[in-house]
Amino acid sequence: MDTTHTEALTGMLTVLGMFVLLVLPSAIGIVRERRIDRQLREAEQENRRAEPAEDQKSSSKPTEPSTATWYAEGRRSKKLVSSWTP
Repeated sequence: MDTTHTEALTGMLTVLGMFVLLVLPSAIGIVRERRIDRQLREAEQENRRAEPAEDQKSSSKPTEPSTATWYAEGRRSKKLVSSWTP
């Protein structure tokens, strides 16, 4: 093996190492999210088995939006009206 082959091998290993360093955090994150999703599914299944299904009672009274929602809706409608110019 001469110098050219050694340099090529060193360069290739360097690029491969950098690639692994860039991909490793993403791979760890994906594995972690799948584990959490699996745990959530298992907990949901256990919860369904533990409690019998009950019908949810809905009130006939309509819900009122919160103050923040009301304020945001008002601001949006004013912005739309005031931004129009003939």
